[in-house]
Amino acid sequence: MAEVRAEMVANVWKVVVAEGDQVVDGDELVILESMKMEIPVVADADGTITALKVAEGDVVQEGDLIAVIE
Repeated sequence: MAEVRAEMVANVWKVVVAEGDQVVDGDELVILESMKMEIPVVADADGTITALKVAEGDVVQEGDLIAVIE
């Protein structure tokens, strides 16, 4: 199991995956926006998205859980 967490305070601009999707290491999961910059959040393991904890428009804080990959 891998937990993907936010590395900074940002807005969730776009959600690219859904629960149940298969991903491989390096796939984009969500795109964050901070200070008019787009920051992709990528999978750090191969597997299935078993939990997606953010939606477009959410604000995440550093360390917040974005997704779980199993």
